[in-house]
Amino acid sequence: MDVKTVYDRQFKTIYMTAMIYLRNTYDAEDAVHDVFVKYMKKRVKFKDIEHERAWFIRTAINRCKDILKSSERKTVDIADFIDIIEAPDDEKALLSSILELPEKYREVIYAYYYEGYSVKEISSLFDINESTIRTRLSVGREKLREGEI
Repeated sequence: MDVKTVYDRQFKTIYMTAMIYLRNTYDAEDAVHDVFVKYMKKRVKFKDIEHERAWFIRTAINRCKDILKSSERKTVDIADFIDIIEAPDDEKALLSSILELPEKYREVIYAYYYEGYSVKEISSLFDINESTIRTRLSVGREKLREGEI
């Protein structure tokens, strides 16, 4: 498969996954770069598009966790990220609220609502029990409703 085609198809997903974890445009861009370099070096073969997408998300999450452990992190206001997104203001406000949630709620809400994964798929992706995923979705939604962020 042509790398550009894969890049065009997966860039947004990887970038948003990185932003969910890192909440910093510079680190997110570094993570995207690192994930694609890994893809090009390994020449991973995928069974289908869903397998490809899951591999990129899992690899991005792992890279983000490595970056979070790093002592050289840069900090940027989350508002800078929200400003560059092309979306109506109400969608930007919602995404901003989601980004303020604790990580355990933020990652499942993003995967469920923005990436379209089912509870079962999220459970497999994050290696977390399905009932835990449902609970985190419920609590995350409640926190968003109540404005507890």
